[in-house]
Amino acid sequence: MRAWSVVTPGPVEEGALRFVAKPVPVPGADELLVHVRACGVCRTDLHVTEGDLPVRRAGVTPGHEVVGVVAGLGAAVSGFAVGDRVGVAWLRRTDGTCAYCVRGAENLCPDSRYTGWDADGGYAQYTTVPADFAYRLPDGVDDVALAPLLCAGIIGYRALRRATLPPGGRLGLYGFGGSAHLCAQVALAEGATVHVLTRGKAARRLALDLGAASAQDAYAMPPEPLDSAILFAPVGDLVPVALRALDRGGVLAVAGIHLSDTPPLHYESELFYEKELRSVTSNTREDGREFLALVARYGVRATTHAYPLSEADRALADLKAGRFDGAAVLVNDLV
Repeated sequence: MRAWSVVTPGPVEEGALRFVAKPVPVPGADELLVHVRACGVCRTDLHVTEGDLPVRRAGVTPGHEVVGVVAGLGAAVSGFAVGDRVGVAWLRRTDGTCAYCVRGAENLCPDSRYTGWDADGGYAQYTTVPADFAYRLPDGVDDVALAPLLCAGIIGYRALRRATLPPGGRLGLYGFGGSAHLCAQVALAEGATVHVLTRGKAARRLALDLGAASAQDAYAMPPEPLDSAILFAPVGDLVPVALRALDRGGVLAVAGIHLSDTPPLHYESELFYEKELRSVTSNTREDGREFLALVARYGVRATTHAYPLSEADRALADLKAGRFDGAAVLVNDLV
């Protein structure tokens, strides 16, 4: 099969990602073989490609927002059949026995493994997934529209819950790409007032089209104090900016797996009055199931830009440069 491989991590524009031939993977006893139909392009894929995240598998194939159909079953798999449509997301496997897993916080499992980082992902014609970590997908949404929901959507949902937005509250979103524009739809459907702060003009237009009350530059102050904020942009300089925008008792959740260095924080102006700064680490499968249920209830839809699988390097370069709003999705044009 054809697949993309991170040969040597580095700038995506300089050929860090190469289109190569790899064997079709053989599913383990508890795994599904998935024929990829579509795979979302996530900023984490860029971090893997460019070396912002440490190498966990040499020559890894990125991609963890996969929509596909079951093409094979491991010997121990039950409950799935060849031809079922499934989703493959970032969290690939946990030990299921540690203190974190037992208390329902499997996203903190020290032995967790991730699709497109520890194991080859969806920038390929085929991938595998442990059956217990595959998602059953809602009907009535096509493959391309579903793909970004499987990481951007799920992580945005977890970030929203971590930000503890009160009912009818004022939410600030810093950065407005694949994850934020899905998170905004959930927050708006639940009655929030949403203010978007982002660098891209196209992203600001999309925010207003989706119902945001305002859309400004990332370093601007929102028109009113925020009850909660989520930082999606991987820019540490924005942490104090967002903290200053919070009202008393407000919460800032940082949604990314990678963040540039944060400048010193000034206690009186940025943390006092019981403001909170929280991180977001991956997601649980329950987060994914809850979010996918809300997709149907609220009509959450991704704004997508399709690229053929053979142009994954261009899609990542365009993501890095901010050349599109919403989310990019690779479509398997090789069948």
